[in-house]
Amino acid sequence: MSDDLHNATLLDLFRMETQTQAQVLGDGLLALERAPTDASRLEACMRAAHSLKGAARIVGVDAGVALAHVLEDAFVAAQRGALLLDATIIDRLLQGVDLLMRLAHPPGRDSGWAQGEGRAEIDAFVTSLTGQLAALTSDAAQAPGPGSTATPTPPAEPTAFDYASYGVPTSPPPAVSQAMTLAAPTSSATPVPYDDARDSPETTESGDSADPASRALRVSADSLNRLLRLSSEGLVASRWTRPFAQSLQRLKRHQHDAGDALDRASSALAQVADRSGEDRQRLQAALADLRRALSVGGQLLAEQIHELDQFDRRSTQLSQRLYDEALACRMRPLDDRLGGFARMVRDLGRSLGKPARLEIRGAHTQVDRDILDQLEAPLDHLLRNAVDHGLERPAERAAAGKPAEGVITLSARHSAGLLLVSVADDGAGIDLERVRRAVVARGLATPDTAQRLDDNELLEFLMLPGFTLRDTVTEVSGRGVGLDAVRAMVATVRGTVRIEHAPGRGTKVILQLPLTLSVVRSLLVEIAGEPYALPLANLSRTLALPQERIAVLEGRPHFTLDGKQIGLVSAQQVLCGSAPVAAPGDQPVVVFGDGEARYGLAVDKFLGERMLVVQPLDARLGKVPNIAAGALTEDGAPLLIIDTADLVRSIAKAVERGSLERLPMRAAQASGRTSKRVLVVDDSLTVRELERKLLAARGYEVRVAVDGMDGWNAVRSETFDMVITDVDMPRMDGVELVTLIKRDARTAALPVMIVSYKDREEDRQRGLDAGADYYLAKGSFHDDALLRAVVDLIGEPGS
Repeated sequence: MSDDLHNATLLDLFRMETQTQAQVLGDGLLALERAPTDASRLEACMRAAHSLKGAARIVGVDAGVALAHVLEDAFVAAQRGALLLDATIIDRLLQGVDLLMRLAHPPGRDSGWAQGEGRAEIDAFVTSLTGQLAALTSDAAQAPGPGSTATPTPPAEPTAFDYASYGVPTSPPPAVSQAMTLAAPTSSATPVPYDDARDSPETTESGDSADPASRALRVSADSLNRLLRLSSEGLVASRWTRPFAQSLQRLKRHQHDAGDALDRASSALAQVADRSGEDRQRLQAALADLRRALSVGGQLLAEQIHELDQFDRRSTQLSQRLYDEALACRMRPLDDRLGGFARMVRDLGRSLGKPARLEIRGAHTQVDRDILDQLEAPLDHLLRNAVDHGLERPAERAAAGKPAEGVITLSARHSAGLLLVSVADDGAGIDLERVRRAVVARGLATPDTAQRLDDNELLEFLMLPGFTLRDTVTEVSGRGVGLDAVRAMVATVRGTVRIEHAPGRGTKVILQLPLTLSVVRSLLVEIAGEPYALPLANLSRTLALPQERIAVLEGRPHFTLDGKQIGLVSAQQVLCGSAPVAAPGDQPVVVFGDGEARYGLAVDKFLGERMLVVQPLDARLGKVPNIAAGALTEDGAPLLIIDTADLVRSIAKAVERGSLERLPMRAAQASGRTSKRVLVVDDSLTVRELERKLLAARGYEVRVAVDGMDGWNAVRSETFDMVITDVDMPRMDGVELVTLIKRDARTAALPVMIVSYKDREEDRQRGLDAGADYYLAKGSFHDDALLRAVVDLIGEPGS
């Protein structure tokens, strides 16, 4: 072996090339087993072997040259009709493919394996297959023609294999530069793959030369992760300009109001009679100059708003495209991890006396790299289960009118923003009565309870740890870890698994997974005044639960859904450890969990659906209870993503300990409708009570706060339709309160009115500039201006 193989770049390239071409050879041989004369498959296999021979020769792997050459000879012989690819020959050629893979990935990473321990095995294979091909060639060449009496000469006994007979140089090849190796074309139409540490976009090739525009580049997974993280942050940052543009729109409205006020002042000045004409002219000229200045300022502001809108659109579109491209770099076709499954199904079926083949649908479905890496082992479990447990023996299949060869179907597709992967067999299905007996025998349920279990509940037992229908342990099954491992993996990526079966027609296991772990489609909810995200893939239902549907069973609140009792727990108590707080109206509830561990989570409010970029928490925090990760909303505000599996465990423990408090009933609605809620913030007891009584007498529900800080805490923890605040208050004044409310995305749309003794224009302007929707002097209380302003902003109490 050449010293150049000590160069990691050359070794990695050869390994990648071998893995790619071995996949082509393996798939082609399995297809040729069913159609031995398929010309396109024979051509593809011959070219793959030829490409491997060239790659092995470049890096000086003599044994690889010999193995690939003898395989190429076999395919050429099959193309000429001299070699019939029956099951025995297919097994032999697959053995050669296995040797090529072991050559590229030697046992114990021993670079000298092919020249040491593996030399005898490789020599024996090459010599044996070479002799067999030589015998076929000799028979064809010496076959007597019509009327001939000549007898064919038997082939010479094959001797020990000599690598030099295949043109392998006896001296090491010249060193090959990295640039030459990277540019070396392959004659296969299959793209060169890339491993986990060197992800790159798929490379396409045509003929013997690669398209320079589609060349593959090696990029580390960490670099891609950083690129995706930065692009997601850029996408969030690009949307921060929208609130700024909205503030400019408010400024424009305020400037328009200032212009109207100026016009009124000018009209009033014209009616003043106690001033001299000269004074009036000077004042009118000053007002005219001010009006022109306002007009010019308004025009400039409108232009800036227009330019900002254009920038916002371009920035958002560009950031979205950048993020989409970065995310696409993480996506890989599913068949990147399907190599060897068809071979495994075939070999396992033959070893068990159950002929089987694998059909793959949707092999090019794009999957996130992290999910794809974790999907390989579960698929291996499911395919082995399908062959061992699902398929019948040939005699049983014949009696049922089925072909002797069983078919396992692996399917993948995108649906509603999720990845659906299923493994189905055409076997006899699941014997549910046998499952029922196994459940009772293992003490998992009493006989009476087991008889009441429906089909779906029985199928859930198959995924319990240690549960199996086998009485004996074999190399393939019997330990009860297969489906349990599948469920565990699916849970780690926030997915679900379910089993479907049809008696006599087969069984299907369906994995529902997110398309990517980098982005999660979530339902945003408010809990104790803070936003949280619940992954939609883990939720089964959302509903607004009327109080009359909540019943107390054994001291715990429940409600009925689809004919089953669902426990109702407070999200505020489970996540925050604080007592739940009653609120008016129907109770927003999120239903999640499976089977008996199914709960309704009572939240404060639904905030809508979002696509969130997952931001992993700092590893130094360890596992935060009930929290999976963090994320940023469109306005840059942070929130936490709930770990629903962990939450189910936390609820189960709390229920077992009896530590969950009873959920308080929400206030009843008057005439089927809830009165509008108003928060009054003022440090003066007299003013607070005056405003409260005025609003309550009109029919509004009123809550009071003693200063700006108290009001801000109330706004974050409760839901209001409007806030009325003073300006001068301790701890936090009204202008600061308005600023915080309008900057927070959750409360930015909340109408705010300032009521103050300060009636100067600069005081009014300061409040409006902070974002207040209305400014009223306290001296106007007596003419009901307060009530009219409230009705103008939020309408009547019951509307």
